[in-house]
Amino acid sequence: MICLGIEGTAHTLGIGIVDSTGKVLANSAKTYVPEKGGIHPREAAQFHAANVRTVLDEALKTAKMEIEDIDLVAFSRGPGLGPVLRTAATAARALAVWLDVPIVGVNHCIAHVEIGRLTEGARDPVALYVSGGNTQVVAFDAGRYRVFGETIDIPIGNCLDVFAREIGLPHPGGPNVERLALDGKNYIPLPYVVKGMDLSFSGLMTEAVRKYRAGVNLNDLCYSLQETAFAALVEVTERAVAHTEKKEVMLTGGVAANRRLREMLKLMAEEHRAGFFVPPKELCQDNGAMIAWNGILAYRSGFRQGIRETEVMQRWRTDEVDVTWRRR
Repeated sequence: MICLGIEGTAHTLGIGIVDSTGKVLANSAKTYVPEKGGIHPREAAQFHAANVRTVLDEALKTAKMEIEDIDLVAFSRGPGLGPVLRTAATAARALAVWLDVPIVGVNHCIAHVEIGRLTEGARDPVALYVSGGNTQVVAFDAGRYRVFGETIDIPIGNCLDVFAREIGLPHPGGPNVERLALDGKNYIPLPYVVKGMDLSFSGLMTEAVRKYRAGVNLNDLCYSLQETAFAALVEVTERAVAHTEKKEVMLTGGVAANRRLREMLKLMAEEHRAGFFVPPKELCQDNGAMIAWNGILAYRSGFRQGIRETEVMQRWRTDEVDVTWRRR
């Protein structure tokens, strides 16, 4: 079976092609970059609509196949930005109807975890999923991925990007904050907010911006912002590891590219004698291959959808999905 997956939840339009053995045959993408400010959902959707044919053609060329070779179409059903989700879903429906093949809508967050399990060989990890739109600590239990901790306001990726934008750093903000943090030498106290198993980053971001405008050294501030936010992420993940007694930890999502976060989480995993896994960078970012692979997993486990059942779910929670392809 060969599945074509369409990712469209935020700024990235991704189309991936994966076969039933888990081999990634293609993973093409184009990314919407706003001229200023954050993502405008309608503009991002227009960008995706204008580029979907180009990305599709590139994916087919990379996979060395024709569109008629596709057996299954999968798409990111949610969570995400409404206009962007609808654009991806419309493209997926059109392809599925034209090719007369099944269609599967998958959960974007779970797809991030499953592509990591595929490529890294992790069997049953506690996963820290960190991106511009999501921050969650999840692990599989009793037929679903359970959320053991999550942000109660803004995700960590959004925290870093908004901070960067507010102080005049170019897009994307996260990598620029990481670069400047390397030269930071002094820790500046910032709000550290962990409430039970949940996290809050809005106060941290606001205070970091305030301190920058008050004249605090930027390198020290970037260093302190990362150390504070990442320590909170590692704390909550460590609690989930202790509670579940699982022996694997996985880091995924766009912010997984940050080397300091990897270092901190790996150290925690080693202290608990747990394996540590991070998917390749191109599969940590939003991508179509993860959607295609999750589509194959769901379809092979017996999941079926009609076209009329493919409405998008903008606030589709990770723990609302029946994970029919896993027993434990």
